[in-house]
Amino acid sequence: MGPEDDRTLFVSSSGLENAKRLVSEFKQGKIQSMNPDLWRAKKIVDSTLHPDTGQPVFLPWRMSCFVLTNLVVTAGMLTPNLSNTGTLLWQITNQSFNVAINHSNANKSSPISTSTLIRSYLLAVSASCTVALGLNSLVPRLRRLSPATRTILSRLVPFAAVASAGALNVFLMRGAELRAGIDVFPVLSEAERQKREDAGLAAQPESLGKSKRAARIAVGETAVSRVLNATPIMVLPPLVLVRLQQGVLRNRPRWVLPVNLGLIFGTSIFALPLALGVFPQRERVKEGRLEEEFRGRGGVDGMVEFNRGI
Repeated sequence: MGPEDDRTLFVSSSGLENAKRLVSEFKQGKIQSMNPDLWRAKKIVDSTLHPDTGQPVFLPWRMSCFVLTNLVVTAGMLTPNLSNTGTLLWQITNQSFNVAINHSNANKSSPISTSTLIRSYLLAVSASCTVALGLNSLVPRLRRLSPATRTILSRLVPFAAVASAGALNVFLMRGAELRAGIDVFPVLSEAERQKREDAGLAAQPESLGKSKRAARIAVGETAVSRVLNATPIMVLPPLVLVRLQQGVLRNRPRWVLPVNLGLIFGTSIFALPLALGVFPQRERVKEGRLEEEFRGRGGVDGMVEFNRGI
């Protein structure tokens, strides 16, 4: 069970408090070894609480709810033969969803202003709608291609729009981090962590300062992970659906929608953990990759860490 596991959505307030208590007791040395209950508690805390603020992320915007929330939006964008109006509405809905996800799960050491949030949202919506409508207009004009090829390309238009605008959305929404930098921390050994806890100090040491290079790494990796997540979800289902519509679904149009939903849901279940697993949320890098001011200030093996965001 990881941060994307939707079973954590059903944990009650008392269950969350119990999970926080178990994790706290482990950090304080009251629990000496990892066990199934402690492991589950850690996953609940990781999937529910924001790592910077310690506050619960609004439920629909948690990564554990991503598959369910994204299912309807993706199915809408991948609807065969969607009109221009439908394309606009679903692209706007998708970018609204992306903005909410990016803002809720971003690194909070460099807050974003409301004006920047609105501006970033409008730019991302404009980009996705422009790409989607532009390609929808272009594909039918490719007369040198066979009708079957044009059909496949038309089904991949939503992927092109989502991938390009999704990556842009991440950079726009987290521009404040790129400009101001994000907090970085030295990586402590287990002995050092235990020493701090014995002294009644927080397990996480004080920030070494804000790093713009760390911000570029964090935002860049998040943008790549969004594209990686969208690729199987937005590519495999439409391609499979085209083949099915040419075969077993040819005379069964009522089955197109449920089959489309099933394909998207099944692909999402496998794609999301892989996309999130490419880059860890708590990223560790050598101090040498950051600015000069952080040289010689890293922790174990000269490593520093920061919250990448998701």
